[in-house]
Amino acid sequence: MSPTISPISGSIGAAVTDIDLRSLDQSSFEAIHAEWLSHQVLFFPGQHLTPNEQRDFAQWFGPLEVHPLTEKLDGVPEVTVLHSERGGRADVWHTDVTFNDAPPIAAVLQQISGPEYGGDTMWANQYAAFEAMSPAMQDFLRGLTAIHTAWPQGHPELKAERPVILRHPDSGQDALAVNRLFTTRIPQLAQSESDALLSHLFAWGDRPEFTCRWSWSPGDIVIWDNRCTRHYAIGDYDEERVMHRVTVLGTYANLGKVTASYEHRTISKLSASVAFERR
Repeated sequence: MSPTISPISGSIGAAVTDIDLRSLDQSSFEAIHAEWLSHQVLFFPGQHLTPNEQRDFAQWFGPLEVHPLTEKLDGVPEVTVLHSERGGRADVWHTDVTFNDAPPIAAVLQQISGPEYGGDTMWANQYAAFEAMSPAMQDFLRGLTAIHTAWPQGHPELKAERPVILRHPDSGQDALAVNRLFTTRIPQLAQSESDALLSHLFAWGDRPEFTCRWSWSPGDIVIWDNRCTRHYAIGDYDEERVMHRVTVLGTYANLGKVTASYEHRTISKLSASVAFERR
């Protein structure tokens, strides 16, 4: 039986049923991979994978990360444990680890346990965010870069600079590539200009018409494309929630035709306002 694909919103995300992720072959993976590129986020209800099975499913999509800092599952170091009472709440719109030179391309997440209600997760389509802009704004943004830093994790020295608009290496589509958690600066602009533009782009990319929302049950598996989405874990619950996550590495962006048109802004005068210029 072929899997059943059911979109869950008009912009992003599809539920996949009539499939057992334990028994993928090359043909079924290629079909799933094509749907993933098309819908950006795929939801597989009620799979109840063991940690090894979750790791093996994620490995179809690329090499896996063993993160040196996160809480890992004993015996399966590729599986990160996200515990709501030990820092595992990501209730800010973000794209994962964009401060790295090579951020992950995907994440495979499974709920192990969670609240009876609440604790949904949302994703936002950053292709759609870019496509909805005026041509003038699109052209302007293509000429800019953004600085991403790990300051929320206590490491502002970890940073990367890449274009505000990224071209996906598989789909060839352009996506808005800034996020509230890690993007701090557009270096071609004055600080006040950068702050105003980023504030607009953060809000623009989170507009409801670009989003989907998933209500979790234990055993649900979700995989999302980190190169063209943002996500937000809603913190509207008090009970304990435990998730298992596997991160997939690979080619994050095709930068061949996406370059900056402007030089970094330089400050030529000594002034008290210089203290507010963040790099």
